[in-house]
Amino acid sequence: MYRTELLERAADITTHDRNNDYGEAKESFGRIASMWSTYLGQPVSEADVCAMMVLLKVSRSRASPQKMDNWIDMCGYAALAGEMVSGG
Repeated sequence: MYRTELLERAADITTHDRNNDYGEAKESFGRIASMWSTYLGQPVSEADVCAMMVLLKVSRSRASPQKMDNWIDMCGYAALAGEMVSGG
């Protein structure tokens, strides 16, 4: 898979597939951040959720480096984090 295909798939997933399944990313990650904050007893932001999900996918990629889903999702989570911290 070429990088452009990987990035295009990440864009498609983050703007269509996941939005249709879970709603807007900021809202969905806001709910996750709230739950994680309560569980951890310290503040967690939407961007923190994205970063933690990237780390989850990094860990999974160690076990299955050929599984493209991990690399695609890393791109998607990184893009969502950038959007959230930039106010986009």
